[in-house]
Amino acid sequence: MGMKGFVEGGVASIVAGCSTHPLDLIKVRMQLQGESLSPAISALRPAVALQGGAGVAALPHPQHHHPSLPPPPRRPGPISVGVQIFRTEGTAALFSGVSATVLRQTLYSTTRMGLYDILKKKWSTSGDGGSLPLHRKVSAGLIAGGIGAVVGNPADVAMVRMQADGRLPLAERRNYKSVLDAIGRMARQEGVASLWRGSSLTVNRAMIVTASQLATYDQAKEAILRRRGTGADGLGTHVVASFAAGLVAAAASNPVDVVKTRVMNMKVEKGSAPPYAGALDCAVKTVRAEGPMALYKGFVPTVSRQGPFTVVLFVTLEQVRKLLKDF
Repeated sequence: MGMKGFVEGGVASIVAGCSTHPLDLIKVRMQLQGESLSPAISALRPAVALQGGAGVAALPHPQHHHPSLPPPPRRPGPISVGVQIFRTEGTAALFSGVSATVLRQTLYSTTRMGLYDILKKKWSTSGDGGSLPLHRKVSAGLIAGGIGAVVGNPADVAMVRMQADGRLPLAERRNYKSVLDAIGRMARQEGVASLWRGSSLTVNRAMIVTASQLATYDQAKEAILRRRGTGADGLGTHVVASFAAGLVAAAASNPVDVVKTRVMNMKVEKGSAPPYAGALDCAVKTVRAEGPMALYKGFVPTVSRQGPFTVVLFVTLEQVRKLLKDF
């Protein structure tokens, strides 16, 4: 029974991850908006000035722009970003890093879904995962998500880098051939520890996403079935419960996701200080340079991706459970 939960969760996660990959790529590109600016503007940005450690108080607020500089350009939305990727990089670019997505879902999501299922069954009074209080569902999600994130972090770093590569100038692109090539080159060029760069953020995000997503789905599904009866346990209920779960997970995890994306994507040159000293440093620099709402960059594509991802995840999961119910 324990292995069955891992198989069911793994199959559903891979299907959901691959089908919503272009939306995830657009989200990553939008989260990195504002990082690469011209030297003239960068000189005024706390994200750069903070590296020197001095004169922070005198730096202008991100909402004010220098009178001698043109106003900052309006940042494109998710549709514009998607169209731009399609026009400049081709259709295949929308699936950049999909091999990393498959590996990430195989490692991370299979682990978290399987562990959550085991913990639910272990902690429920009936032993089948039913009648579990919300706080226990949240606890199961936090534990399962944290462990899954540690297992899947190398694939997560590779996926972020592969998705972000197309926005770099040609001379600076990493041009990874596949997720295995990305992981191998990172280990050789930057050390094995680089595969767990941003792992604290990955763990935090995964704990938040898993707890909010899985607990919300179970809670919403139970509420609908209590109201309409067990006969309502069909596609409509699964879609409504999973969309609610996706919305809650997106809202809860977006700030951590922005910081995670930037830390994982940063270039660390030998002999020079990294752009960010860590997660907190990245969050502070981002907020000071671009305002608090910068932590919700990519929120629309996050919801646009998290909603369909969660719907496909749980609808597929329910179908796989039906297929494997006799095993």
